[in-house]
Amino acid sequence: MTLPVLHDYWRSSASYRVRITLNMLGIEYQTETVDLLDREQRSPAHLRRNPQGLVPVLEIDDHVLTQSLAIIEYLDETREAGLLPEDALQRQRVRALAAAIAMEIHPVCNTSVVAHVMALTGGGDPVRSAWMKKFIGQGLTAFETMLDDGQSGEYCHGDTPGLADICLVPQIYNAERWDVDLSACPKLVAIGERCNALEPFAKAHPDAVKGNA
Repeated sequence: MTLPVLHDYWRSSASYRVRITLNMLGIEYQTETVDLLDREQRSPAHLRRNPQGLVPVLEIDDHVLTQSLAIIEYLDETREAGLLPEDALQRQRVRALAAAIAMEIHPVCNTSVVAHVMALTGGGDPVRSAWMKKFIGQGLTAFETMLDDGQSGEYCHGDTPGLADICLVPQIYNAERWDVDLSACPKLVAIGERCNALEPFAKAHPDAVKGNA
């Protein structure tokens, strides 16, 4: 039996999300590293997999899948994983939480975006750090407020980890990496700690997979 192949970079937030999901579903897979620092994502071989030149790319079920949220929802639907609630309004809430990170915070903090900002401004590491702190910090502060609607429990939605938690945990990792002040976000910090105590999240952590990169 051929294992699924995850084209991955250890520090990629989007790849981190998919690793968590694969672990949660108990899907064994093999990793092919795409080194973003060496610009392997722009290689002809990778562009054939994903014309956007992004990670992750998941080869599974005789298909080549791109975009982390689309990959996660495919796995959820085909494996009946329960990562999204059955109720339509609750699904909307969870998708909104996931999108607040994956479609608002993540894109402006993407490596290529920040590199372009630095090239335009002539800024160095202080500019990069200030950019990351601003957009990660304000995004997670808004996320914290979104959790105030009474539908969160031990996790972002109820008492079972799902799509929103899968998106949140990698963003907390980024916040810690860039020394973002999360003192105003106690709920999401507590949720992140609960998630990281679970094996599927711990096994997907960048520090746990870096040695395989």
